[in-house]
Amino acid sequence: MVYSSSQIVIKRLINIATHRLVTLPVLVLMPHSRCNCRCVMCDIWKANSNKQEITTENLEKHLPAFKKLGVKHVALSGGEALMHTNLWKFCALLKSIGIRISLLTTGVSLKVHAENVIAWCDDVIVSLDGGRERHNQIRNIPHAFEKLEEGVARLKVLKPEFRVTGRTVLQKMNFRDFPDIVTTARTLGLDQISFLAADVSSSAFNRPAPWEDDKVVQIELNATEADEFESILRTSFTEFKTLYQQKFIAESRQKMLSLVQYYRAILGATDFPGKVCNAPWVSAVIESDGEVRPCFFHPSFGNIHEHSLTEIINTPAAVAFRKNLNMKEDKTCQRCVCSLHIGLRKRV
Repeated sequence: MVYSSSQIVIKRLINIATHRLVTLPVLVLMPHSRCNCRCVMCDIWKANSNKQEITTENLEKHLPAFKKLGVKHVALSGGEALMHTNLWKFCALLKSIGIRISLLTTGVSLKVHAENVIAWCDDVIVSLDGGRERHNQIRNIPHAFEKLEEGVARLKVLKPEFRVTGRTVLQKMNFRDFPDIVTTARTLGLDQISFLAADVSSSAFNRPAPWEDDKVVQIELNATEADEFESILRTSFTEFKTLYQQKFIAESRQKMLSLVQYYRAILGATDFPGKVCNAPWVSAVIESDGEVRPCFFHPSFGNIHEHSLTEIINTPAAVAFRKNLNMKEDKTCQRCVCSLHIGLRKRV
C-alpha cells in the first residue's frame, strides 16, 4: 500500500501517542559479524573466530515485515558487510521492496567489490582514521589506507557522481590529526567527512561488558588533551571556514565542540552534551545473530530468528521502554556518541 503524505503524518502521530510502531523508516543491519581490521577503539574483530551472519534465506522471511513497516533506508553495518557470503543477493532482496542501501565499510576490500557496490548500493561511508601512517596504525593491519584509497578511486572511476563519504572516530590516538584527516578526505575524493567521539562506556560493538579503566584511558582524552583538542577545533573554524559552510565537514562548529564536552564529561568535569534523538521510535538495529535493538547501545527486544520484526518492536517491554525513556536522564543516552533524528511532523 502506498500512503499519502497526510496518511504518513497521521500514522507517525499515532506512534507518538501510543509508542507502538507502525512505521520504521530506518534499519541498521549487520549482515556479518567478522571484520577485516583490528581497530584499537572497537572490539568487533575479536569475534572473528565465531562467524555469524544473516543469510539471504533469513532476510527473505522478513521482507513482508519490512514492507509493512515502510522501511525506506537500510544501513549495512558490521562487522564488515563485504565479508558476507552472498551480499549482493542480500542487497537484491532489499532492493526488491524499494529500499535505499548505504554501505558502511572499512574500505579494505572495496576495490575488489566496486562494481557490485555501484550496482546495489546508493552510497558508501568509509572509515577514515587519519593520513596514511595514522590510519594504518589505528586499523592495525598492513596497507589499510592504501586499500581504502584504491577502493574509493575505483568507485569514482566507475561512477564519478557516486556518493562516498567518510566517518572518523576522534580519540586519543588521532585527535591531533584532525586537520590532516580533513585534508586527507579531500585528497581521497570523498564527498563529505563526519566525526564522532569514541564510545568508552557501553557494551556495544562486541564488548561482553564495558571496558575496564585501563582500556578506557588508552582511548579517552585527559583534561590537558581535551583543552588541546578544543584549541585545534577552534583554529579549524578559521582554517576550514569554507569547508564548514559547504558542509564538507558534516558537523557544525557547535557539534564539533560537543566532542570536547563529551570527553570532559567522561572525566566528570562537566555535563554530557545534550542531543536531539528519536532513534528508538524511527529505527532499529538488527545484529548478525538476529538480535534487535532500539539503537546500538540499549538492550535487545528480541531475535528475528524467533519472532517477526513487527512483533519484536511492539512487545510490551519494547513499548514500555519507549514510553518510559527519558533521554536527558538515561545514563546510556547521556553517554551516547551518536544520535539519529527524523522529523515526525511534516507540513503537508
